[in-house]
Amino acid sequence: MTPKIITLGMLTALAVTLPLAPLAATTPAADVRPGQYRVEPGHTQITFSLLHMGFTPYSGLFAGISGTLRLDPALPAASRLNVTVPVASITTTSPVLTTELRGQDWFDTARYPNATFVSSRVVPVGADHASVTGDLTLHGVTRPVVLQVQYVGAGINPLDKAYTVGFQATTTIQRSAFGMKTYLPMVGDEVTLSIAGAFEKQD
Repeated sequence: MTPKIITLGMLTALAVTLPLAPLAATTPAADVRPGQYRVEPGHTQITFSLLHMGFTPYSGLFAGISGTLRLDPALPAASRLNVTVPVASITTTSPVLTTELRGQDWFDTARYPNATFVSSRVVPVGADHASVTGDLTLHGVTRPVVLQVQYVGAGINPLDKAYTVGFQATTTIQRSAFGMKTYLPMVGDEVTLSIAGAFEKQD
């Protein structure tokens, strides 16, 4: 028997005939289920970016994030966020640089293995945005930080069936304020953090 060969054209035709799954994130922000949530680490990440030698922005990534979110859309000010970031999870496009960033001249992950953010105030800004103030502890130093947060969506994840809510957030910090001054000013002091946060309901 001659084996059938599956061509790209056959796969394309199959894809066209299959129904598309609806997007899970269809819930208005005001209708998100209140309660206790936990970080879903597989789809939560923090990207950092800073200016390198005045030529280009350079980015890297943190993963393996854990934490909790107490969410109440009817009373946003009562919401609370507590997140832990394993700093050794840092990765860049350069393996040599990634190793260097974990060392004593930069994050010193052996001495400071985790960064944390604990919210202290949540202020709604329109229907889908909020300003979240909290304490960021990084490299053994704690400083107040304000996250500009946007609600992305919520609903039942069709893969694991968990009720999930997602946000994206941004903030800017000065790395020198956290005692990280290596190669200043050749490598920029201002660091932009972009956060994608997925949370699964626990109760």
